Formats: sequence, C-alpha cells, structure tokens
Amino acid sequence: MLWQVKYNPRMSDTKSNILAAASALFLAGGTGALSVRAIARKAGVSTIGIYSYFQGKQGILDALYIEGFQSVSRALDVDTDNFSPRQAVLAASRNYLDNAERLEAHYSLIFGKLDGSYEPSPEAQAAGIEAFSGLTELVGRLLPPGADKSQKQDAAIRVWSLIHGFVSLRNHAVAQLVDMSDWKERTMKTAEMLVDDIIEASAVS
Repeated sequence: MLWQVKYNPRMSDTKSNILAAASALFLAGGTGALSVRAIARKAGVSTIGIYSYFQGKQGILDALYIEGFQSVSRALDVDTDNFSPRQAVLAASRNYLDNAERLEAHYSLIFGKLDGSYEPSPEAQAAGIEAFSGLTELVGRLLPPGADKSQKQDAAIRVWSLIHGFVSLRNHAVAQLVDMSDWKERTMKTAEMLVDDIIEASAVS
C-alpha cells in the first residue's frame, strides 16, 4: 500500500503548506536545500510540526516522490472505453505535459538524479512502478492482442522517453537558447508520429 496519512480536516492545510514549501525549496536548490529548519520556516510551522507530520526530511521527500508519481498515474488514467487506443495514448500524453508544467519540482525529484542524500522508500518506489505499469497497459493497447509484456514495455518506454524528453528540455537551460513557447504542440505532433509508427510497425510484424 502506498504511503498515506489519515485524513484530518485540521491537518490538511498544514500538510499541504509543508509540501508546498518543500517543493519550492527543492526546485530552487535540490535536496540540499531541504533542511527541516528551512522547510519549517518557509511553511510557517515549527520543526516539531515537520516531524509530527512527516518524521523529518526523508518523510517529506517520500511524500513528494509518491505525490509526483501518483500525479503521473492520474494523468495516464484516461477513458479507454470511449477513446480508441491511439486517442487514449495521445490524451494521456497531453495530460502528462500539463501535469509536468504544474508540478515541476515533483518531476525534477522523481526523474532527476538524486544526490545520495535521499533514497526512495519501498513505498515510494512502488508508486513509480505503478505509474509505469499504467503506461505499459495503456500503450500496450496499440499493439496486437498477442503482444507480450516486453513488447508492451518497449513501446511504453518509447512514448515515455519522447514526452518526458520534451519536458526535460523545456526545464533545462536549452529553453534559453531555443524558443520553447509552443513546446507542448511540438511534443504532441512528435508523439502522434511515434504512436502512428508503433501502430504501423505492429501491424506488419
């Protein structure tokens, strides 16, 4: 089961403030910027409050990591009953891009190179596995019914690499060298070509 905290209406805003503060600090300075004292100061809570809700820095990073991958899973959860496989993958890709723009710090954490001060817990790692499993299932619908797991995973990696590659470029210094104002539309056009290639290749194999 993924990491959870029992819901309490009085606790909800404080927890959200702590995670928002940690997210902003991480985006500005990576894991090194996430001292319990700095998070508490930015969130307007006591350091005791940090330990009460998250058991310290590790707990906060786990919460952000899980929250990030759960948001990916939600982005990929599209209506496959009313969409064709092609439409479903493209709709999920669009959701992923919107999500990456909204949760830049989370994506930097879950897809960035960790500096050794944080090791995702088994629960956090499970959230990543769940997200990739969802993508594999979604993209696998592009393939013939007889496609095996490795074929589905290969197709999923191709789609994920493409859409996240654009996200990484957009968030990287290259954005200062190239006009990235229409980056989402560029991504979607390229994603359409990739999806069509996957469908065509599977039809003739």
